[in-house]
Parts: sequence; structure tokens; C-alpha cells
Amino acid sequence: MLRFFVIAIFKVMSHFVYIIESITTSKWYYGYSMELERRLEGHNNGINTSTRGRGPWKFVFVREFSTKEEALSFEQYLKKTRNKTFITQKYVQYFL
Repeated sequence: MLRFFVIAIFKVMSHFVYIIESITTSKWYYGYSMELERRLEGHNNGINTSTRGRGPWKFVFVREFSTKEEALSFEQYLKKTRNKTFITQKYVQYFL
């Protein structure tokens, strides 16, 4: 039991901000998740109402953060910026 407890304490949870792009419309969607592949499946299967019917979607940007607060703050920054050219140039290292 103690071994499991120690392992659980040291397990680091990653927080991701991502941009997905619609293959059909080239529109971007900005989001946050701790489980990227599962989240993309949700977008492509119509679970998210904001992206339903506009896919299929693919990841074009992923940035990892160590805290949820940092990730959510950056996600909001991207959503306010909404300038593809600026984001692409400033954060080129996170584009896939």
C-alpha cells in the first residue's frame, strides 16, 4: 500500500493546450486537455458541440504545461488573440 502511495505522489500530470484544424474548412479550435488523443476523438465523433459537423479535425499545435492554471491562462490568451499568423510566428516551436 505504501509503495502505491509513493508512486501516486510522484506521478506528474501534464496539462496541454492544443489547436486543432478542420481538414474541411481550415478553421482552428483552441482547447485544453490532459488526454490529447481522447479529446481529439471527442471532437471527431461530435461530442463537442463547438466542433460538431465541421471536422474531421487534426492537431496542428500542442504545448505542455505543468499546472492547470498555466494551461488555462495560455488557452484564454490564444482565444483572445485569434490571429493565425501571429500565433504561428510567435509559437512556431509548438506546431506539429
